[in-house]
Amino acid sequence: MLVDLMTTAGENLKGQPWQVYPRPQMKRDCWLNLNGCWDFSVDCENQGLIRVPFCPESRLSGIGKHYEEGSLLCYSRSFELPEGFNRGRVLLHIGAADQRADIFLNNKPLGSHEGGYEAFTIDITDYLAPENRLQICCFDDLTDQSFPYGKQSLKRGGMWYTPVSGIWQTVWLESMPETYVEKLNIENRGASVVISTVPALNGIITVAGLGEFPLTEGTVTIAPEEPHFWSPEDPYLYEFTLEAGEDRIESYFAIRTLEIKKVAGHQRLCLNGKPYFFHGLLDQGYWPDGLFTPAESGCFADDILAMKALGFNMLRKHIKVEPEEFYYQCDRLGMIVFQDMVNNGKYNYLRDTVLPTVSLASQKLIPDGHLHQDEMTRKRFLEGMEATVNQLKNHPSICCWTIFNEGWGQFESDKAYERLRQLDDTRFIDSTSGWFRQKKTDVDSRHVYFRKITQKGTDKPLVISEFGGYSYKIEEHCFNPDETYGYGKFRNRGDFVRELTALYMEQVVPCVRNGLCAAVYTQVSDVEDETNGLVTYDRKVQKLMPEEMLPIAEALREAME
Repeated sequence: MLVDLMTTAGENLKGQPWQVYPRPQMKRDCWLNLNGCWDFSVDCENQGLIRVPFCPESRLSGIGKHYEEGSLLCYSRSFELPEGFNRGRVLLHIGAADQRADIFLNNKPLGSHEGGYEAFTIDITDYLAPENRLQICCFDDLTDQSFPYGKQSLKRGGMWYTPVSGIWQTVWLESMPETYVEKLNIENRGASVVISTVPALNGIITVAGLGEFPLTEGTVTIAPEEPHFWSPEDPYLYEFTLEAGEDRIESYFAIRTLEIKKVAGHQRLCLNGKPYFFHGLLDQGYWPDGLFTPAESGCFADDILAMKALGFNMLRKHIKVEPEEFYYQCDRLGMIVFQDMVNNGKYNYLRDTVLPTVSLASQKLIPDGHLHQDEMTRKRFLEGMEATVNQLKNHPSICCWTIFNEGWGQFESDKAYERLRQLDDTRFIDSTSGWFRQKKTDVDSRHVYFRKITQKGTDKPLVISEFGGYSYKIEEHCFNPDETYGYGKFRNRGDFVRELTALYMEQVVPCVRNGLCAAVYTQVSDVEDETNGLVTYDRKVQKLMPEEMLPIAEALREAME
């Protein structure tokens, strides 16, 4: 029996959800949110109304059902533009729709998009009428594993979760002049920031506290004489406006440096010139009422602040790409992100999990050139990786990209590293999180479950990118009373706190002195059958208190120092 879990926010949700501006680093003042109730049909059969931006499988959508694979999910609604809204061009933005989306306006096809985790945009200006009918038709087939699909499974259970289809992020309209900034690029370059636009426009950038800087042929470098560096302890953001012709954008940047240095005989990950211990948690990004999408945008900040209060400074966003609001809150509140790519391809339980977990020999180098040879699967993974990096790389909180996780979908990781390095040469790259390391990666990334953590640094900075996962199940706040998934199970809170504390103090902290630079405990919250979170799936019970966890954070800092 599965318990119907609802967050407080979900229970009280009324009207149009998710009214926050969807792209915080590129804000304009002329936009129209299309979230709310849409007409919904499946394979041409009317299903009533669905609440966007929640997937049909979620309770918050008003549907609560997964339809047969390959079904055509059609969303439609009418809209009129407010007076004076159209300033030249009108764009339709869709935050994410899984897997393929076809767009129609007033019965005219406007375009399509493949890929369920990235935003896309269509210019609808030439097809607008005084009264408009918008239709978005989504096709999702989870049996086609060439598309990135992450933790979704038709047979949910254990570490696999309820599948998601259709629209799951904000749908909105934006108006701008005929000539406008299509893309804004912000790059950290040491103690300076390079801002550029596509297309290359001339204009003025005004930075709060620093003054005006000319944007010449689409590029400007800003180098404060006394830079205020961003960190989790001091997440300082420089706010700026960009004016190019009639286009005006509000944005922000941060200054922070990332580098690898050899310190006291070990390779160290450094933030702002100093060795820094990345004290992290695995973050799956699932919610009991909205699945991929929390009931309200503020839920992201609640999670981040709760984990900061426990002393953590990093979240590993695991095999999922979030709405940009999540990364904005990490930028604003001071939470480092290690961002995973979304896996695709066939998962093999014996090869990808069992043998590497029980045998250290199976974790070592194995050639990955012959793995997952399907060309379409490889092509779609690399396209998803490129889209993820290009969409998120302006966010200063993101400090590391993870390409492959535990061999799942892994192929030619050295080439994937080179391709990602061309996309972004400013961050750390973990090519193979867990095992099956090849030659090209910035870190030695290992997963340690069911054995003592005794690792020492090698030729790369050492990262324990997953460990722990202790299960402490609270019956009144669990999704599935009949199944419990975790790595070590505790029936009472006292035992849970004692063993988790010992895990850090007796195993993780000593490894810092031997070269450990980062550790990622599994995980932020319970997720469906998994009950190994530090908070329950419904976010109503925090299993650990700050006074129990802050001494661990302090011990890790002291060990690094």
